[in-house]
Parts: sequence; structure tokens; C-alpha cells
Amino acid sequence: MSQLMQQIIARAQQNKQRIVLPESLEERTLTAADMSLRDGLAEIILIGNPDEIFALGEKLGLKNLDKAIIIDPVTSEKTEEYAQLLFQLRQKKGLTIEKARELVLDPLYFGCLIIKSGDADGQISGALSTTGDTLRPALQIIKCAPGISCVSGAMLMITDKPEYGENGVLVIGDVAVTPVPDASQLAQIAVCTAQTAKSVAGFADPRVAMLSFSTKGSAKHEAVDKVIEATRLAHELDPELKVDGELQADAALVPSVGEKKCPGSPIAGHANVLIAPSLEVGNISYKMVQRLGGADAIGPILQGIARPVNDLSRGCSVDDIYKMVAITACQAMDAK
Repeated sequence: MSQLMQQIIARAQQNKQRIVLPESLEERTLTAADMSLRDGLAEIILIGNPDEIFALGEKLGLKNLDKAIIIDPVTSEKTEEYAQLLFQLRQKKGLTIEKARELVLDPLYFGCLIIKSGDADGQISGALSTTGDTLRPALQIIKCAPGISCVSGAMLMITDKPEYGENGVLVIGDVAVTPVPDASQLAQIAVCTAQTAKSVAGFADPRVAMLSFSTKGSAKHEAVDKVIEATRLAHELDPELKVDGELQADAALVPSVGEKKCPGSPIAGHANVLIAPSLEVGNISYKMVQRLGGADAIGPILQGIARPVNDLSRGCSVDDIYKMVAITACQAMDAK
């Protein structure tokens, strides 16, 4: 396990958050929940029938599930309260109280309602569910963070090149959600990715490079104009944010190139947060660095939601889920 991941786990253990795992009858998820409880990683909330959960736990040889909070939407005294809350949140969108009472029995909705009510701090699903099923209740109930209108995904890239980023660690966004962000969305992605760099990667000083195929006017194109405008808007969204663009990747990462192409920039050559101009670029870039460069990729980490809700790959391992519990806990600390 990387040093960074060990640090993330240690931060989670020092300030335990309440993390909902709604897919409680999924074997990898329940095993990861047991490991998280064993290691004091978080307070785990499981959604489902306690008898079924304990029966599966016994079958899997799990020893720590009695430390979990288990809530069954079918019998919980909070179910009607949550149905009324969901109705209030969505009635202007045409949701009836009858439909709200039906939806609240869905563990993914029930978990988000627990968070909205202040009784939990974050949620993780996706071992069984699609990304759409994970995000839909989160956006309907928890909604986006103030000033943010789009969700994005960041990837932690751990390389063996300590001269780049933060001792070899970089955070890249968006790699997962918004295909073709406009300038406003790109600015929001920059602000959110810098926040992820702080809360999850532990960067004390995020330095954000807005990437392009041009550095400070070396090429002219509407795609470059979008990055320039996004940089300006990112400054407006967060005046304290250290951000510069447009920068080519080498100008962002290599001090000698940054000084040559962009003299005087506080970011050029020293960036530790990279913002791709589109999902296409971000996704391709991180996978190439991972496969060709041997970097360890952790994520994607969803960002932009008012409280952390993270999405797993349906091919995830127990270890992936365990790590995401720690990551979600770290996000939750800064979301309060």
C-alpha cells in the first residue's frame, strides 16, 4: 500500500465519520465493511435486513458486523419521516407522496436521506449499481455544493517521479463525469479538484494548472479560449486558489520548461493539480500514465456534491471499497 494511502487511512481513523454502505448484501461490500469496522476506519451504516446481513456475514466468516449500525427501511421508525422529506424536496418536480414512500425503500435513496437529515456523512455504492443509480438520488436529495452546478471525478496519481507534483503525487480532474465542460464547469472542476487535493491527498498548497495544447497564447483556437476563460472564472470562484492557464502539460510539470514558456508563473513547472480541458483528455491521460508510466491510480473520487457520495466500479475489489471508505471519510471532514 502506498504511503499516501496509509496517510489517508490514518486521517480517517483519527476522525471517524459516519459512512453509509447501502449495498449491504453484496459480499465484497460487506467484507470491506467488516475490515473498516475492525480497523476503526469509520462508523459504518448498513442498509438492509439485519437477519440477512448477519447470515451473510456468518457465511463469509466476518467478525465485526456487530459494531455496525444496521437500518432496515422496511421497519425503521424514520422511514415515513424520510419519505416526507423526499416529497418536500421533489414535489415541484412532480413527485407524489406515494412515489416518495416507494423510493425511500430503495437503499440508495434511503442512504442519501440519512445524510440529508444530518445522521450520516457520506455514502459509497456501485459494486452492484450503475453510476446513474448512484448519482441520481445524490443529486436529487443532497444536491451540489454551494456555487457548484456540475459533478466531476478526480484521480489520485502516485508516480515514482518525486520531482513532479507533490513528491510524485498528482491529482487530475475531470476523469469520470462531465464529457465536454464549458468554461464555467471547467472552473468549477478546478476548484473542486483543488479541494479534493487538500481533503484527500493532504496537499497543504494545491497548485492548479489548466491544461491545453497551448501555453499563454502559443496557439489560437476556441478550445484554448475556453481554458483561458475557465482560468479567469476559477479565480472569481475562489480568489485564494493558486491557478494558472492555459498551460501545456510539460510547462505545468517541468520547472525548466515552465520557466522558458511561462516565466514568472507561480504554477508553471510546479503544478500538483492538473485540470484536463475535457473528459476525453482526462480519462485517456490518466489511463496512459497508469499503464505506460506505471503510476498507481486511486479513484475516481466524485466531487461537487454537498456531501460525499462515491461510485465504485462493478468490478471493484474488497480493497478498493476499503480504500474508498477512507477517502470518503476524508472528504466528509472538509464538507461539514
